[in-house]
Order: sequence, then C-alpha cells, then structure tokens
Amino acid sequence: MTDLIIRDLNNGLLTLTFNRPDKLNALNSAMYSALGELLLAATDDPQVEVIVITGGAQCFSAGNDLKDFLDNPPVDMDSPVFRLMRIVMALDKPLIAAVCGAAIGIGTTLLLHCDQVLMSRSAKLRMPFVPLGLCPEFGSSLLLPRLLGHPRAARLLLCNELLTGEQAVQWGLANELHEDGEQCLQAALQLAQRLQRLPQEALRVSKRLLKDTHRSELEACVRREGLLFIERLHTPEAKAALRALVKD
Repeated sequence: MTDLIIRDLNNGLLTLTFNRPDKLNALNSAMYSALGELLLAATDDPQVEVIVITGGAQCFSAGNDLKDFLDNPPVDMDSPVFRLMRIVMALDKPLIAAVCGAAIGIGTTLLLHCDQVLMSRSAKLRMPFVPLGLCPEFGSSLLLPRLLGHPRAARLLLCNELLTGEQAVQWGLANELHEDGEQCLQAALQLAQRLQRLPQEALRVSKRLLKDTHRSELEACVRREGLLFIERLHTPEAKAALRALVKD
C-alpha cells in the first residue's frame, strides 16, 4: 500500500510524494490510508523534524479518484479520507507543500492546512465539488472565506473557477511562485532545511498556538462538511455527475 506514497527521510526532513502518475496522483482509499499512517508515524518519530508533501515536478494531485468514490464511498467519519483529515489537523510538525501542475479538489483543500505552500507556474487549482453534485470538504467552507473573503471564496467553491499558481500567491493561498517544478521542489527542501535549523520544540509549540485558537471550530466544520459530503454522494445528481466522468 505504501508504494502509492514514496517516503524519503533524510537528516530529519521527511518527503512524502504521491506516486500514482498514471492517474495524475488521484487519491483513492488506499492512498488516504497510507498517507494517514505515514503522517501519524511521523508525529511520534523523533527523527522527523519537518515534512514536505508533493506530487513531484509534474502534477500534485487530480483530487479524489472518482471511480473509487463510486465503488468504495466513505460511509462515516472513520473512513480513510476523514481519518486523514483529522491526522493532518492534529500534526504539530511543520508541513510544507510543493505544488506543481494540477491540484484538484482535496489537492487544493489540503493546502489550507499546510504551514507553507510553494507553487510552480504550472500549478492549476480547482475545487469542482458543486459540478460533481457534492459540497466543500476539509474545512474549506470555513477557511477560504476567512482567507479570501466571501466573494473570492464563492468564485472558487460555487463557480468552480480555476486558480493559477500566480493567482494563488497573489491571493495569499501560497507563499512563493517558482518558474518550474524542479525549482519549486528544490525551494521547498531549502525552506524545510531552514526550519530544521530552528529550535524544534519551540517550533512545534508555536505551530500549535497558531492552530489552536480556531481548532474546535475547524474540527466541527470538517465534521459537518463530511457528513453532508457522505449524504451528497448518495444523491441522484451526484451519482449521475460522477458516472458521467468515470470510464469503466
């Protein structure tokens, strides 16, 4: 299962790379489980100081694997995707995302929980929940309006508007823009090493302080979204939209 996520630990820097290039790194149940287990292990591993998550130089993630969602839909809040969300939100070690190419659906909402987000010019963000008959997830209905204001958040969540890497930096969803994927990945590693040179306990305490103020509200939002998401998956309009896009 873990070959779907490549794990590389080098001198305290843990890099986790989505490894399903034939499916544009679309995330299925096995990948959610694998990523959750790797992050949970990293939480308790004293050798891990900083975590970089990426899909490589070409594509971050095409989002949820739609066929997997039809065949193995999440049935409750203990399903792999929602368990991963709880693990990410509880993580107290710095999490950096290096985003190249497509970042769709949860490929975008995951970024809202990272401490630093770096983009290549090839990055393309989109959250097509409404066109799929679904609803926002991973706290995006709470976090995006706070980060961007309601009008811009609505453009992304209701209108399915595409956001480029350059726009993501301009709007404050990402920290840095890089010319290509390799530069983006290298910059993410350099930033991680910079964080590694800081006192690690102080770093983790500071991250908790940044997150704890709104943690209970965010957890409640993620649960509310998740229950509605599960409900939406069983509606005729969601099933029709998903089946129209899934090729047997």
